[in-house]
Amino acid sequence: MTIQLNTDKNLTIHQEYEDKIKGLINDGLARFDDLITRLEVHLSDENGSKDGLDDKRCLLEARISGKEPIAVTNLGNNYDLALSGAISKLKSKLETIAGKLKSH
Repeated sequence: MTIQLNTDKNLTIHQEYEDKIKGLINDGLARFDDLITRLEVHLSDENGSKDGLDDKRCLLEARISGKEPIAVTNLGNNYDLALSGAISKLKSKLETIAGKLKSH
C-alpha cells in the first residue's frame, strides 16, 4: 500500500511526524493491505491561523483494486485525533467491503 501525504498551506510536516502518521495508518489498516493499492491522506486546518474546536481535518481516500475509491473525513482538536478518527471510519467501511467481496 502506497501512502501519499497532502497538506494545506498552514501545515508543514517534518519527517518524524510523517513516519508517525504512516506507522499509525499501517498499524490500523494492516489487514486490508492486500485490498488497498494507494491511500491518500489530506490534512488541513479549517480555520487557518485562528484557534477553534475541532478545526483540524483529516480526509483519507483509499484506492481499492477493481473498485471505486472510498473517502472518509474526520475533525479533531489536533491532527492526531483527526487522523485516528478517520482511520476508524475507514476501517469500518473497509470491513464492509471486504465482507461483501468474501460473500461473492
